[in-house]
Amino acid sequence: MVRKAFTLLMLIAVGMMLLGFVMNFTEKTALPEVSSHYIEKGPAELGSANIVTAVVVTYRGLDTLGEVTILFAAAAVVGLLNHLNRNESSIRREGSELLNTASTLLFPLIFLFGAYVFINGHLSPGGGFQGGAIIASGVVLTVLANPNRKIGHRVLSIIESLSGLIYVALGAAGALLIANGFLDNRIIPLGEFGSLFSAGIIPVIYSVIGLKVGSELSSVVITLNGETIEEDAK
Repeated sequence: MVRKAFTLLMLIAVGMMLLGFVMNFTEKTALPEVSSHYIEKGPAELGSANIVTAVVVTYRGLDTLGEVTILFAAAAVVGLLNHLNRNESSIRREGSELLNTASTLLFPLIFLFGAYVFINGHLSPGGGFQGGAIIASGVVLTVLANPNRKIGHRVLSIIESLSGLIYVALGAAGALLIANGFLDNRIIPLGEFGSLFSAGIIPVIYSVIGLKVGSELSSVVITLNGETIEEDAK
């Protein structure tokens, strides 16, 4: 009875708080100054047809670097904990033959689609994070189809490390070569607006982010799968 009364009071409190927001809501008829600058000046300054990409990769590129760093830290912690709790015993788990065959056919297509999403991130909805997640979903399908399949951590680690290094190097080049700021995309010509080879180095940056995110998420999936196999063996 006390628990129900407490829950009811909490709902009333939250409702009153939301009611205050609704009663004080005022519709904005114009964009803030910063948003207006992004929309009006972004295409000319950066050559990207996707303004979201322009904001994520260039205007707030340091924030994006922080997000990728957090993802790397999470993947590293998962790998470290798995290494500390490693048990040499293992058990063989049989996967579905139908799913195994389907994953063999679908994985290259999923990988290709993920690459398409981050390569075209400056032209259409999508980008590095979305493309990397798509690639990782292909790894998830592969693991579900055959839990005993060995996927090399070293290869993923090399891809992740190189991608991070290239990302930081491209960012530094924007500040050092043209002295216009970290991750300035104009270190190469902007190209023709709306074409694949446009927006300076934004497609390169998003491709690097896509590979980095895909390899990190895939490492987490593979690590957790190995941990599960060891738990089954106990």
